[in-house]
Amino acid sequence: MATGAVTVERVQKRVRLFNRICAGVLIAFALLWLVPLAWAVDTALKPNAETTNTTWAIQDPTLGAFSRQLQETAILNWFGSSLIIATMSAAGTVLVASLAAFALSRMRFRGRTVVFWFVLAGIMIPGQVLIVPQFREFDALGLLNTYWAVSLPQIPTAIAVFIFKQFFDGLPRDLEEAARIDGAGYFRVYRRVIMPLARPAVAAVAIFTFVGSWNDLLWPLLVLSNPDIMTIPVGLATVQGAFGIRYADTMASAILGAIPLVAVFLLFQRNIVEGIAGTGLKG
Repeated sequence: MATGAVTVERVQKRVRLFNRICAGVLIAFALLWLVPLAWAVDTALKPNAETTNTTWAIQDPTLGAFSRQLQETAILNWFGSSLIIATMSAAGTVLVASLAAFALSRMRFRGRTVVFWFVLAGIMIPGQVLIVPQFREFDALGLLNTYWAVSLPQIPTAIAVFIFKQFFDGLPRDLEEAARIDGAGYFRVYRRVIMPLARPAVAAVAIFTFVGSWNDLLWPLLVLSNPDIMTIPVGLATVQGAFGIRYADTMASAILGAIPLVAVFLLFQRNIVEGIAGTGLKG
């Protein structure tokens, strides 16, 4: 009995030590993320004349940089454009990827495995390789300087298909078979049975796509030249070029652009965890 008690105590000590190490690693990573953010906020609250100081102390804190962003730039229009494009991309990705994953997971047809491997191969293709043909395609269609030109290339996402397929594979087939016995077709099973159960995967894919679309710079920079429909990253790039060494204004614009993403993660972090945990990507 004494030996067993000693063994249990050792295991508990090891568990506590492991938990402390994990907590220390998480705190270190949190600091790596929070310190640059704190520096950006500190710089944005300083007058431009004080931004070259290496100290964190602010002698005369001001919100002038944020006020100038709202008054002198079209940042509200950029917010609206980014919101529209990111929402279109997220909704389109969820619809297309879930339909493709449903076919690969629930439907039996010849060559299904080969098709799935071809879809996965798309993950290894860098997006930059497709920029020239995509630009020529949208130019020929007359869609440049439109929301469609930015959102449509982001919809076919191989990793989203993979996430949905992994989630669908883990769902029990009993409900689906019961619906099939009642005369439901494939689309009705997809809409009434599978998708209501796949809400965590839908939330994860939608959030990841939304964030990726919001942060995308290269493609919108190429296809959007109208200042009225520029996205946040494109608008911030023009602001940085125009402001030059006005670091307070640059940091203020960056913070304003990041606020929606921080809010999305804080509000939907549980959905992100549940969606990834249900796909088998948790390791």
